[in-house]
Amino acid sequence: MTKTAEFVSPKHPDKICDFIADSILDAYLEDDKESRVAIEVMGGHNLITVNGEVTSQTKPDVENLVKSIVGQDYKVIINIVLQSREIAQGVDIGGAGDQGIMKGYATAETEEFLPLEYILARDLCKKIYKVYPFDGKVQVTTKNGKIETIVASFQNTKNGELLKLVQSIITAKEYLINPAGEWHQGGFDVDTGLSGRKLIIDNYGPEIPVGGGSFSGKDYTKVDRSGAYMARRIAVELLEKRKAKEVYTKLAYAIGKSDPVMAVAIIDGKEEQITGYDLSPKGIREYLKLDKVKFADTSLWGHFGREFEWK
Repeated sequence: MTKTAEFVSPKHPDKICDFIADSILDAYLEDDKESRVAIEVMGGHNLITVNGEVTSQTKPDVENLVKSIVGQDYKVIINIVLQSREIAQGVDIGGAGDQGIMKGYATAETEEFLPLEYILARDLCKKIYKVYPFDGKVQVTTKNGKIETIVASFQNTKNGELLKLVQSIITAKEYLINPAGEWHQGGFDVDTGLSGRKLIIDNYGPEIPVGGGSFSGKDYTKVDRSGAYMARRIAVELLEKRKAKEVYTKLAYAIGKSDPVMAVAIIDGKEEQITGYDLSPKGIREYLKLDKVKFADTSLWGHFGREFEWK
């Protein structure tokens, strides 16, 4: 089977927006752990727009925070309003902040319990970024587990030097290095970014289904994020416990309700109900220790297969 996965560097415009959104979330949670935050960020061409809903006892300096990330010469437009009372009345009693479907996954294919092509792409991107800390992206195509084609496009690189670096990291049949030519303008100087737009990179790569909700800028009451983290944790635990090859998990919630309307696992092709977990938003926060997370750390190199409580 032929598979392809991609990854982007932290200086990619979409990932900068994710980092800003989660940094704002962290700023609210630092002084008020019960803050309800739903922040969207768009940026590019010396302009950052922060829009969303927040209910909190604290009020961080969002403009200065954003400028500390992107630079003082950026114009920052902020439009943050209180969370709707009608949404809050369901959250106040411990319910989910919205309806939604969350997917989890784990595979025995790699040590990180993630698809091989995804791990190869992420590791390659991280190693290039250590040498060239700029905007960039990579793509890895495998066929029956063997590496076929590598694509690497990174700002401020020479083709020959980047090729040597990539070849020292990974062996493939074909290398496409800056296929559109060498480039020196990148990031917000040439492109706009939007938080939540790199969903597949944030999850498991394009071979694995996702629920569709984005992560960055959202507190635990938004089950798009917390539920997806829990689905991953359950998938890994079931994989290890059952010594399985592959586990898919599926959760679904109704707004204002604490318990999911769906909680199933597919273990090596066989479906069963998920039991033994408190799957309420508060239960998930406690189990995954989400009140101790610096969410900005989650936003750059994928949300799974790292040193987080959700595995």
